[in-house]
Amino acid sequence: RKRNYVMYVISGGGEGGSPHGDGISNGCLTIGISKTPPIEVMEQFFPILFEEYSLHEGSGGAGEHRGGFGVNYAIRLRRGAARASMVMDHGRVGPQGALGGADGGVNTVAVDQSGKEYRPLHLSKDQDIQLAPGDVIRVSTPGGGGYGDPFRRDPAKVARDVMRGYYTREQAEQRFRVRLAGDGTVDAPGTASLRGA
Repeated sequence: RKRNYVMYVISGGGEGGSPHGDGISNGCLTIGISKTPPIEVMEQFFPILFEEYSLHEGSGGAGEHRGGFGVNYAIRLRRGAARASMVMDHGRVGPQGALGGADGGVNTVAVDQSGKEYRPLHLSKDQDIQLAPGDVIRVSTPGGGGYGDPFRRDPAKVARDVMRGYYTREQAEQRFRVRLAGDGTVDAPGTASLRGA
Protein backbone atom coordinates (compact mmCIF):
# COMPACT_ATOMS: atom_id res chain seq x y z
CA ARG A 1 0.00 0.00 0.00
CA LYS A 2 1.06 3.56 -0.80
CA ARG A 3 3.95 2.33 -2.95
CA ASN A 4 4.53 2.82 -6.65
CA TYR A 5 4.75 -0.30 -8.78
CA VAL A 6 5.14 -1.52 -12.35
CA MET A 7 3.21 -4.64 -13.31
CA TYR A 8 3.67 -6.49 -16.60
CA VAL A 9 1.16 -8.90 -18.07
CA ILE A 10 2.91 -10.91 -20.79
CA SER A 11 0.20 -12.83 -22.56
CA GLY A 12 0.37 -15.05 -25.59
CA GLY A 13 -1.82 -15.65 -28.58
CA GLY A 14 -2.42 -18.78 -30.58
CA GLU A 15 0.38 -20.22 -32.68
CA GLY A 16 -0.38 -21.13 -36.26
CA GLY A 17 -1.24 -24.61 -37.46
CA SER A 18 1.53 -26.43 -39.34
CA PRO A 19 2.02 -29.49 -41.54
CA HIS A 20 2.66 -31.39 -38.29
CA GLY A 21 -0.49 -30.49 -36.35
CA ASP A 22 -2.64 -27.88 -34.66
CA GLY A 23 -1.16 -24.69 -33.26
CA ILE A 24 -0.35 -24.25 -29.59
CA SER A 25 -2.78 -22.14 -27.55
CA ASN A 26 -1.51 -19.17 -25.51
CA GLY A 27 1.89 -19.41 -27.18
CA CYS A 28 3.85 -16.96 -29.32
CA LEU A 29 5.16 -14.86 -26.44
CA THR A 30 6.80 -11.79 -27.86
CA ILE A 31 9.54 -11.47 -25.27
CA GLY A 32 11.53 -14.68 -25.62
CA ILE A 33 10.94 -17.11 -22.79
CA SER A 34 9.11 -14.60 -20.58
CA LYS A 35 5.98 -15.86 -18.86
CA THR A 36 3.25 -14.21 -16.85
CA PRO A 37 3.51 -15.22 -13.19
CA PRO A 38 0.56 -17.16 -11.77
CA ILE A 39 -2.38 -14.78 -11.44
CA GLU A 40 -2.74 -15.64 -7.74
CA VAL A 41 0.81 -14.36 -7.18
CA MET A 42 0.09 -11.15 -9.09
CA GLU A 43 -3.04 -10.60 -7.00
CA GLN A 44 -0.92 -10.93 -3.83
CA PHE A 45 1.68 -8.38 -4.94
CA PHE A 46 -0.49 -5.81 -6.74
CA PRO A 47 -3.87 -4.18 -5.98
CA ILE A 48 -5.64 -6.01 -8.79
CA LEU A 49 -8.10 -8.84 -9.23
CA PHE A 50 -8.23 -11.13 -12.27
CA GLU A 51 -11.93 -11.53 -12.99
CA GLU A 52 -11.22 -13.80 -15.96
CA TYR A 53 -8.36 -15.76 -17.47
CA SER A 54 -9.68 -18.16 -20.08
CA LEU A 55 -9.20 -19.56 -23.54
CA HIS A 56 -10.36 -17.24 -26.36
CA GLU A 57 -12.73 -19.78 -27.88
CA GLY A 58 -13.26 -19.60 -31.62
CA SER A 59 -10.09 -17.56 -32.22
CA GLY A 60 -8.06 -20.36 -33.83
CA GLY A 61 -8.08 -20.06 -37.62
CA ALA A 62 -9.76 -22.97 -39.41
CA GLY A 63 -7.56 -25.36 -41.35
CA GLU A 64 -6.75 -29.01 -41.85
CA HIS A 65 -4.60 -28.20 -38.83
CA ARG A 66 -6.30 -25.35 -36.96
CA GLY A 67 -4.55 -22.46 -35.27
CA GLY A 68 -4.12 -22.35 -31.52
CA PHE A 69 -6.34 -20.15 -29.36
CA GLY A 70 -5.55 -16.85 -27.70
CA VAL A 71 -6.64 -15.99 -24.18
CA ASN A 72 -9.21 -13.68 -22.58
CA TYR A 73 -8.37 -11.85 -19.40
CA ALA A 74 -10.00 -9.13 -17.34
CA ILE A 75 -8.13 -7.23 -14.62
CA ARG A 76 -9.92 -5.02 -12.08
CA LEU A 77 -8.04 -2.30 -10.16
CA ARG A 78 -8.97 -2.77 -6.50
CA ARG A 79 -7.56 0.41 -4.98
CA GLY A 80 -5.41 3.45 -5.73
CA ALA A 81 -4.88 5.12 -9.07
CA ALA A 82 -3.03 3.55 -11.98
CA ARG A 83 -2.10 4.10 -15.61
CA ALA A 84 -2.17 1.37 -18.21
CA SER A 85 -0.21 1.06 -21.43
CA MET A 86 -0.32 -1.74 -23.97
CA VAL A 87 1.65 -2.77 -27.04
CA MET A 88 -0.06 -5.62 -28.86
CA ASP A 89 -0.54 -6.59 -32.49
CA HIS A 90 -3.28 -7.94 -34.77
CA GLY A 91 -5.95 -5.46 -33.71
CA ARG A 92 -7.29 -5.12 -37.26
CA VAL A 93 -6.36 -8.39 -38.98
CA GLY A 94 -5.70 -11.74 -37.32
CA PRO A 95 -2.56 -13.81 -37.95
CA GLN A 96 -2.64 -15.15 -41.49
CA GLY A 97 -3.52 -18.69 -42.39
CA ALA A 98 -1.36 -20.70 -44.81
CA LEU A 99 -2.15 -22.88 -47.84
CA GLY A 100 -5.90 -22.34 -47.64
CA GLY A 101 -6.13 -22.02 -43.85
CA ALA A 102 -8.23 -19.18 -42.40
CA ASP A 103 -6.80 -16.25 -40.47
CA GLY A 104 -6.88 -16.36 -36.69
CA GLY A 105 -9.10 -14.09 -34.61
CA VAL A 106 -8.09 -10.50 -33.86
CA ASN A 107 -6.82 -8.93 -30.66
CA THR A 108 -9.34 -6.78 -28.78
CA VAL A 109 -8.93 -4.38 -25.86
CA ALA A 110 -11.68 -2.62 -23.91
CA VAL A 111 -11.41 -0.61 -20.69
CA ASP A 112 -14.45 -0.19 -18.44
CA GLN A 113 -13.98 3.22 -16.79
CA SER A 114 -16.69 4.14 -14.28
CA GLY A 115 -19.36 2.38 -16.35
CA LYS A 116 -18.19 3.73 -19.72
CA GLU A 117 -16.31 1.61 -22.25
CA TYR A 118 -13.11 2.95 -23.77
CA ARG A 119 -11.55 1.29 -26.83
CA PRO A 120 -8.09 2.41 -27.96
CA LEU A 121 -7.96 4.31 -31.26
CA HIS A 122 -5.28 1.93 -32.51
CA LEU A 123 -7.31 -1.04 -31.19
CA SER A 124 -4.44 -2.89 -29.49
CA LYS A 125 -1.94 -0.13 -28.70
CA ASP A 126 -2.30 2.77 -26.28
CA GLN A 127 -0.54 4.40 -23.36
CA ASP A 128 -1.28 6.30 -20.17
CA ILE A 129 -4.89 5.18 -19.81
CA GLN A 130 -6.01 6.52 -16.44
CA LEU A 131 -7.56 3.93 -14.12
CA ALA A 132 -9.54 4.39 -10.92
CA PRO A 133 -10.60 1.75 -8.40
CA GLY A 134 -13.19 -0.55 -9.96
CA ASP A 135 -12.05 0.03 -13.55
CA VAL A 136 -11.50 -3.13 -15.60
CA ILE A 137 -9.19 -3.85 -18.53
CA ARG A 138 -10.49 -6.62 -20.83
CA VAL A 139 -8.20 -8.22 -23.40
CA SER A 140 -8.71 -11.02 -25.92
CA THR A 141 -5.49 -12.06 -27.64
CA PRO A 142 -5.47 -13.31 -31.25
CA GLY A 143 -5.66 -16.90 -32.38
CA GLY A 144 -3.18 -18.50 -34.75
CA GLY A 145 -3.83 -18.94 -38.46
CA GLY A 146 -4.98 -22.29 -39.78
CA TYR A 147 -2.89 -24.50 -42.06
CA GLY A 148 -4.38 -26.21 -45.11
CA ASP A 149 -7.94 -26.62 -46.35
CA PRO A 150 -10.39 -26.58 -43.40
CA PHE A 151 -12.72 -28.92 -45.26
CA ARG A 152 -10.03 -31.60 -45.10
CA ARG A 153 -9.90 -31.54 -41.31
CA ASP A 154 -10.81 -34.86 -39.73
CA PRO A 155 -14.48 -34.45 -38.67
CA ALA A 156 -13.75 -36.35 -35.43
CA LYS A 157 -11.25 -33.65 -34.47
CA VAL A 158 -13.86 -30.96 -35.16
CA ALA A 159 -16.36 -32.85 -32.97
CA ARG A 160 -13.73 -33.07 -30.20
CA ASP A 161 -13.06 -29.31 -30.46
CA VAL A 162 -16.80 -28.56 -30.17
CA MET A 163 -17.12 -30.93 -27.19
CA ARG A 164 -14.27 -29.06 -25.49
CA GLY A 165 -15.95 -25.70 -26.13
CA TYR A 166 -13.31 -24.46 -28.56
CA TYR A 167 -15.88 -23.88 -31.32
CA THR A 168 -19.66 -23.79 -31.43
CA ARG A 169 -21.73 -26.18 -33.56
CA GLU A 170 -22.45 -23.28 -35.90
CA GLN A 171 -18.73 -22.55 -36.29
CA ALA A 172 -18.10 -26.24 -37.01
CA GLU A 173 -20.55 -26.08 -39.90
CA GLN A 174 -19.47 -22.68 -41.21
CA ARG A 175 -15.71 -23.05 -40.87
CA PHE A 176 -15.14 -26.78 -41.35
CA ARG A 177 -18.38 -27.99 -42.97
CA VAL A 178 -18.88 -30.59 -40.28
CA ARG A 179 -22.39 -31.35 -39.06
CA LEU A 180 -22.85 -32.87 -35.61
CA ALA A 181 -25.62 -35.11 -34.32
CA GLY A 182 -27.60 -34.25 -31.20
CA ASP A 183 -25.17 -36.25 -29.01
CA GLY A 184 -22.15 -34.35 -30.37
CA THR A 185 -20.84 -37.12 -32.61
CA VAL A 186 -20.21 -36.58 -36.30
CA ASP A 187 -23.27 -36.73 -38.54
CA ALA A 188 -21.45 -38.45 -41.42
CA PRO A 189 -24.18 -38.08 -44.09
CA GLY A 190 -24.77 -34.43 -43.12
CA THR A 191 -21.04 -33.71 -43.20
CA ALA A 192 -20.65 -35.39 -46.60
CA SER A 193 -23.51 -33.27 -47.90
CA LEU A 194 -21.97 -30.04 -46.54
CA ARG A 195 -18.60 -30.93 -48.03
CA GLY A 196 -20.13 -31.80 -51.37
CA ALA A 197 -18.90 -35.39 -51.33
